[in-house]
Amino acid sequence: MVTIIFFLSSGLFLGWSLGANDAANVFGTAVSSKMIKFTTAAWICSVFVIIGSVLGGAGGSHTLGKLGEVNTLAGSFTVAFSAAWSVFFMTKAKIPVSTSQAIVGAIIGWNFFSGTHTNPQVLMKIAGTWIICPFLSMLFSIILFICVKFILQKTKMHLFRLDLYTRRALIITGAFGAYSLGANNIANVMGVFIASSPFKNITHNGHVIFSNTQILFLIGSLAISAGVFTYSKKVMTTVGKDIFKLSPITALIVVLSSSMVLFIFASSDLQQILISLNLPPIPLVPVSSSQAVIGAVIGIGIIKKARNVNYQILGRISIGWVATPIIAAILSFVMLFFVQNVFMNKVFL
Repeated sequence: MVTIIFFLSSGLFLGWSLGANDAANVFGTAVSSKMIKFTTAAWICSVFVIIGSVLGGAGGSHTLGKLGEVNTLAGSFTVAFSAAWSVFFMTKAKIPVSTSQAIVGAIIGWNFFSGTHTNPQVLMKIAGTWIICPFLSMLFSIILFICVKFILQKTKMHLFRLDLYTRRALIITGAFGAYSLGANNIANVMGVFIASSPFKNITHNGHVIFSNTQILFLIGSLAISAGVFTYSKKVMTTVGKDIFKLSPITALIVVLSSSMVLFIFASSDLQQILISLNLPPIPLVPVSSSQAVIGAVIGIGIIKKARNVNYQILGRISIGWVATPIIAAILSFVMLFFVQNVFMNKVFL
């Protein structure tokens, strides 16, 4: 049991890093615009991340498995540890990066070390979402801003009532976003452990009531929650204030836009509906809440024709997005060498 806990600790570290860097972005704009207290946001985010992880987290893990199925516990530990350190470095630099990019880079590092073929189609599918995600979120925020502006002009709602409705809407959309984040991003935290999972299915009368994968996802989601509570305020400031100052209404639009994007790439039900209608299915791929939020913030800046968008901050964030998978891949390769040749643990079969 001690060995299992030790090897899973890197996944817990990665989950903590995701909570500190990505998960808080669901409520970052609401907190930075003073509409919701940080403690309230952290509790709501944590509860719904756990629910989303356990109930809807399987889809994205299959895609990561096709990229590279890490088949030993020591290898899974090293891959997750490399990704976690990559995210942690960026978090210390106050750069909201993608945990998805970090784990993909670390898996590719394992592929190189183990001589496993990296499927270029799967890699392109994943990399394509890194581009689509912020642009889709930007498009949603522009459309929602136009719709909300039209509704407010027609209803002429009293300021106090508008403030009350906005706060409630931020809580609801934040909870939806946290659920979507858990469903979409838990694969980043615990996906590499699925092939070598040390847990057994919990069954009753021959029926699986709690799978070994769900046990992994529950443990990982608790680590995400810890990251939200302990180290997320710094990244909230970068997203919620430093790029472009948001009003409560625009904060709501940003949260809803980014949450919709996360849900789209996490929902297997939506994918099945599209398939049944003979439409192209949306890939179930872990995407970054940071990218989604930043895309939505940029959309608000565009539609408001704002000149005070901080392009220097955006430049730093873009560099972080490019550097993260490269750093994770190199770190993964080097650490795998040490784990196998110095600590004498097999990192692949």
